[in-house]
Amino acid sequence: MLSISFILTFAVCVQAQWKPAGDKLKTDWAEKIKPAEVLPEYPRPLLERPLWLNLNGEWEYAILDKGKVEPETFDGRILVPFPVESSLSGVQKTVTEKQELWYRRTFTLPSAWKGKHVKLNFGAVDWQADVFVNDILVGSHRGGYTPFSFDITPFLTSGRQKLAVRVWDPTDRGYQPLGKQRLNPEGIWYTAVTGIWQTVWLEPVHASHVTAIRSIPDIDSETVSVTVETSDPQSRDVIEVRILDGGVPVGSAKGLAGKTLRIPVKNPKLWTPESPTLYSMTVSVLRAGNVLDRVSSYTAMRKISTARDAAGIIRMQLNGRDHFHYGPLDQGWWPDGLYTAPTDEALAYDIVKTKELGFNMIRKHVKVEPARWYYHCDREGILVWQDMPSGDHGNHWEAHVYGGGSDRARTAESIENYCREWQEIMDLCISNPSVVIWVPFNEAWGQFDTEKIVARTKAYDPSRLVNPASGGNHRACGDILDLHNYPGPSMYLFDPQRVNVLGEYGGIGLPMEGHLWWDKRNWGYVQFKNRDEVTAEYVKYARELQQLVRRGFSAAVYTQTTDVEGEVNGLMTYDRKEVKVNEAAVRAANQAVISELGK
Repeated sequence: MLSISFILTFAVCVQAQWKPAGDKLKTDWAEKIKPAEVLPEYPRPLLERPLWLNLNGEWEYAILDKGKVEPETFDGRILVPFPVESSLSGVQKTVTEKQELWYRRTFTLPSAWKGKHVKLNFGAVDWQADVFVNDILVGSHRGGYTPFSFDITPFLTSGRQKLAVRVWDPTDRGYQPLGKQRLNPEGIWYTAVTGIWQTVWLEPVHASHVTAIRSIPDIDSETVSVTVETSDPQSRDVIEVRILDGGVPVGSAKGLAGKTLRIPVKNPKLWTPESPTLYSMTVSVLRAGNVLDRVSSYTAMRKISTARDAAGIIRMQLNGRDHFHYGPLDQGWWPDGLYTAPTDEALAYDIVKTKELGFNMIRKHVKVEPARWYYHCDREGILVWQDMPSGDHGNHWEAHVYGGGSDRARTAESIENYCREWQEIMDLCISNPSVVIWVPFNEAWGQFDTEKIVARTKAYDPSRLVNPASGGNHRACGDILDLHNYPGPSMYLFDPQRVNVLGEYGGIGLPMEGHLWWDKRNWGYVQFKNRDEVTAEYVKYARELQQLVRRGFSAAVYTQTTDVEGEVNGLMTYDRKEVKVNEAAVRAANQAVISELGK
């Protein structure tokens, strides 16, 4: 499959004199980037087709005042899918709310695709994208973190096709979810991200084809519930789902699109961080016995729930057993690619290193990752808490801390946008077994209608737990009470009716010369001078945390995986070239915390 992708990619991408822009920090993976072969892996592992054409690579770009039409002459070349502000884009320019970013390229479809419908897919574009094919506006999408697609078949001509994308992103001057992005980054706020930041690709499909797969396991009944959506919901075409273990069929079912199929998986091999067993799955669209579309996917058998232990404390359970969640706060930022990891190897690296350090969980902090990141978590065996990216200044944290109240209320449009994008984020991750907890709010950053949002989240996905507001305004709803405390762990509230967790603590800082984003303005919650001092402080906190596990904590999140821009409180440097702790000592301390719950 990759060889096909490579051939098709090479055919449409012209080797040019691309190079990273600026002199900021770089990872080692930056040196491995080839403009004609950027992120060549198939980008959607839960719904994968064998034939596709990767449109990553060099495009033209232009930055214009908002409201202008497509220019005849563009400003230069940009390496997609790296955001325009990043070094790896080759541009590294800021785009304000008064401007729009234009992209343009051409492509030629393989002759073997003749007679097929052609889907144009975007992994993510921040924030508002208008897509033109051969100068026809074929569709628009709002939302900086979720995938979208268009059937562009009616707009194709013979020979070379023209593709243009217009992007508007107001960053922190707007109401949309944006996480840590700021036009003027400092402290805990980071460089803005604008435009295409995930893979763009084409694929040939039948007019009747699979558009979405939702798979939810039930280990108690030894079944997987699978709902398949297609391009024609009214079609009478038959959907067939088959689940396999190592190529051996274990269960199958047939039905119509949109109907939930219960597929047996007898004596299931359960997915855990220690043994992350995945079952492969094929989904076919059949008409009169003929296969119109067939995609590959996967699933896993696991259950996340809560139960009261012998001491009367509500605990989280994995597969019916008490399970302590312990992991780092993971921002998902890169010094050279910002939101976009330089390579797939880099994307997986932080996950692998997190497990090597003895953690079993990652809290993905106010950011959403490409689909392949969740695939790596599924495969490696790491629990994921998925945050909703924060946004809208209506109830923003800065207003509470510095102004004592909200500076403006959320509008109806802001609320509608939040709810739509949060549901799209859940759709993106709903079939990933690694994702076990939804976190709709963080520290009162844009927090609103908490009870309604939690109820909506629980109704949309009853199979997972909901952490209403990590460290935020605590409301009596959802499954979890989440405290934040810096630097050391502390339990200053306790809820006897919900799971109690320490959603953030730590922040032990160590600036390492040669690995800093800025020469000054670097900070951590507490700072030390060398690796041994940081390790000693980390182990001290871990031992304190062990005592709090006995008192009622069922999870903890350490700040943080890596340094990010001005923050130097990572377990690794921002460029991932140095681990800033003694790995063996931290692993032992982490394993001791996790095993405390089983004593």
